Amino acid sequence: MKPLQGIKVVELTGFYAAPTVPRVLSEWGADVIKIEPLTGDPSRTQAGVFNMPYSDEENPAFDIANVNKRFVSLNLKTEEGKEATYKLLESADVLVTSYRSKALQKLGFSYEELSKRFPKLIFAQILGFGENGPEKDTAGFDATAYVCRGGILTSMTEKGESPLNEVNAYGDFQATMCLVSGISAALYAREKTGLGDKVTVSLHHTALFMMNIAIVSSQYGNEYPKSRKEVANPFNNTYKSKDDRWFLFCAPEYNRDFPKVMKMIGREDLIGNEDYSTVEEVNKRGKNREIIEIIEKELVKKNLDELMTLFKENDIANEKGYTMEEIVNDEQAWANDCIRKIQYPSGNEVVLPTNPVRFRSLGNPDMIPSKPLGYHTEEVLREYGYSEEFIEQMKVNKAIK
Repeated sequence: MKPLQGIKVVELTGFYAAPTVPRVLSEWGADVIKIEPLTGDPSRTQAGVFNMPYSDEENPAFDIANVNKRFVSLNLKTEEGKEATYKLLESADVLVTSYRSKALQKLGFSYEELSKRFPKLIFAQILGFGENGPEKDTAGFDATAYVCRGGILTSMTEKGESPLNEVNAYGDFQATMCLVSGISAALYAREKTGLGDKVTVSLHHTALFMMNIAIVSSQYGNEYPKSRKEVANPFNNTYKSKDDRWFLFCAPEYNRDFPKVMKMIGREDLIGNEDYSTVEEVNKRGKNREIIEIIEKELVKKNLDELMTLFKENDIANEKGYTMEEIVNDEQAWANDCIRKIQYPSGNEVVLPTNPVRFRSLGNPDMIPSKPLGYHTEEVLREYGYSEEFIEQMKVNKAIK
């Protein structure tokens, strides 16, 4: 049995952070109905921003957040559309939304309204900046609420260089997994109380949590952004190989591993050197740049493959900076079903990442490509007792397409 088999999820979402929540739940067995406006989720036509094609037959940018769903198109501004949505929510376990609270209230789908109508419903919402404070009603996207307000823009870059140009939706998917965990806890709590709950995750708060070490350590003088020539632990740093590839090795126990690393790079003469042999003295004496330049001078003498073999033979964690092409051909990713090929009716195959949580009882989850806008509308309405005549009237009234 799939972990969430029998759970029904309805979504009112757009773009990536919130729609990916039901996608993950669907991979665990939930039945997901995505309700879109008659114009569709904006992410249906976002592929051009990412240099990808999009059509009803092939839309990988949309599938990232929307595999395994049924697609219903309803105009919530009409009485018929609103009542049809309430009908779907009567038997739903979870509503996932990214609509702003003011919009939900205006449409009649606020938490206050829905909790009265459906006490067992779990109301799960992605927000930009949270439920309170001066920015609670401000539009918030990954690039603004997460990257900028969360400090990523100004900290995850080489000191003195231009700001980070973040990969699209990078923070969105982290907020996704946070809300998935909250929904799972709320479902468990409902088994004991019989009542639903309101679960919220904001992009802003997600970013601050991911930045834990930076935020706390900065209060003790740990400054960001950093130069790779000034990092506190020279053994957790990036270096370049002879064949011009960046890689990183990570040896957190600098003091213990100093003799081993010096021997590896042919600088046994530095073993026991008071300036360099402990991380405390390196930082106290300001010798970070010196030892980093010593290490990089030796490492740049070897090609990447030689260096990776050297570090692995000495059991020191290291990895090259993978390109996207290397990622989609990475046998480790394929061996663990981290990525998977999706076959489209167009004949093209596209590699999509899978969600990272695995259950032995489930195995590798299904990933069924999305369908065109409103593809399942009539099918779902019939399931919920709507007659053919009423469905036709809804079309006339522009409640459905």
